[in-house]
Amino acid sequence: EVQLVESGGGLVQPGGSLRLSCAASGFTFSSYAMSWVRQAPGKGLEWVSAIDSGGGSTSYADSVKGRFTISRDNAKNTLYLQMTSLKPEDTAVYYCYVRIGYADYWGKGTLVTVSS
Repeated sequence: EVQLVESGGGLVQPGGSLRLSCAASGFTFSSYAMSWVRQAPGKGLEWVSAIDSGGGSTSYADSVKGRFTISRDNAKNTLYLQMTSLKPEDTAVYYCYVRIGYADYWGKGTLVTVSS
C-alpha cells in the first residue's frame, strides 16, 4: 500500500523558514518523480515543485522560485521541501504527490501558517 506522510508544518512569522518532510512507503521511492502541491484556504490546488527520481532535476512554480528548495533522500525514502522567506500567501496545506502508472497518490498534508 502506497503511503505518503507529510510533517514539519506549523506557524511561522513572515520571513521565516520551515522544512517539510514526506516519508514514503509501499513503492520503490527511488524510481519515481515526486511533487509538492499546496492548497490555500478557500482556494484550489497549486503545484509547487517537482523533482525527478534521481534528484538531479527540479522545477518550481514562479510563486516560490528562489525561496523554496525541493530535495530527496532515496536511501531514507523521504522527500523534502525547504521553505525560506515565507510570506503570508504561502499559508496552505502542503501535500506530497506521486503518480504511479495511472494512479495518483497524496498524503494527508501538513498545514503551514505564515502570520505575525
